[in-house]
Amino acid sequence: MSGGVDSSVTACLLKERGFDVEGVSFVLWEARNRSNPAACCSFDAVEAASVTARHLGIGHTSIDVREEFIERVIDPFVDQYILGLTPNPCILCNIHIKFPRLLREADRRGAEFIATGHYARVGRNSGPAAGEDPEGLNPELRKGVDPAKDQSYVLYGMRPEELRRLLLPLGEYRKQEVRKIAHTMGMAAAERPESQEICFIEDNNYHAFIENLLPAAGKPGPVLNTQGQVIGTHKGIYRYTLGQRKGLGIASLEPRYVTRIDRESNTIVVGPQEDARIREIRVRDLNWLSRPHADHFRAAVKVRSMMKDRPASVQISDEKAEVIFDEPQWAPAPGQSAVFYDGDTVLGGGIIEACAYPGSRECQ
Repeated sequence: MSGGVDSSVTACLLKERGFDVEGVSFVLWEARNRSNPAACCSFDAVEAASVTARHLGIGHTSIDVREEFIERVIDPFVDQYILGLTPNPCILCNIHIKFPRLLREADRRGAEFIATGHYARVGRNSGPAAGEDPEGLNPELRKGVDPAKDQSYVLYGMRPEELRRLLLPLGEYRKQEVRKIAHTMGMAAAERPESQEICFIEDNNYHAFIENLLPAAGKPGPVLNTQGQVIGTHKGIYRYTLGQRKGLGIASLEPRYVTRIDRESNTIVVGPQEDARIREIRVRDLNWLSRPHADHFRAAVKVRSMMKDRPASVQISDEKAEVIFDEPQWAPAPGQSAVFYDGDTVLGGGIIEACAYPGSRECQ
């Protein structure tokens, strides 16, 4: 339970359905902006979860995972930005902290299931998949029914044994319905703002966060145009991501976007909007929930959480995937995740390793 409306309503729905429910909150990071009510898993949020649990008449426990969170989420987050990548800490947290720890706590308590407030669904089929269910049914991760809130993208890294025991009640609801339930139940979390920022970053200022940990991170370097001419100086490649327009510190009559980050030469390349549209990407660290039968297949692929999945051809080779979209996509960023869909079903996904930049013959 994060203290927000989604996890609060999840606990409420499960209790109404006859489950014996216990709330668990994780203490992730101690330097938080206590004045921001939208900060997910802040200290105030953990206290809010405790208040909700008392309101629902269920037990509640907070668990300190700060040391593990630093090692598995914060350190990689900083390291990847320093390398010019764009990490997704929510996915790292789901893979390394949230679901493994929830399953561990469930086993310790003798609980059959775990549950979260994500807008996604768990289904079952009888076909082959990674980690076949002993009863002959395989767990499937599916999109939530609310396309504006679907969070299946951030859950692609789950293990089949986690998915098999996962309950996602909100996958069948739309956000406005969830808030209505919270109001009807008189929950304090009913009007709690949406969590829009990285939970350990105060004021959504990740530049300051990285600089506080690594003061030497801001090594300046050249900003080049597509002709290779120096047109400015950047303040450290961790400040930039593909497709970025604001904060470039250059004068131009036409809008310019970051189209390439070269960590070897500490260089940022900017160009017109069309140069930030990429058709081909390479994906590593693949995790399969419903692996296709063939190594070459068609799928809808999503490269950021809030975009619509787009049709593409996927070729698996040497435990990596080459993805060629039917149409170029806006600024897929190395370090982010690419997730493969068959209709509403999540096949799997991985980390974007490289992109084929305009004018190149293959992924760089």
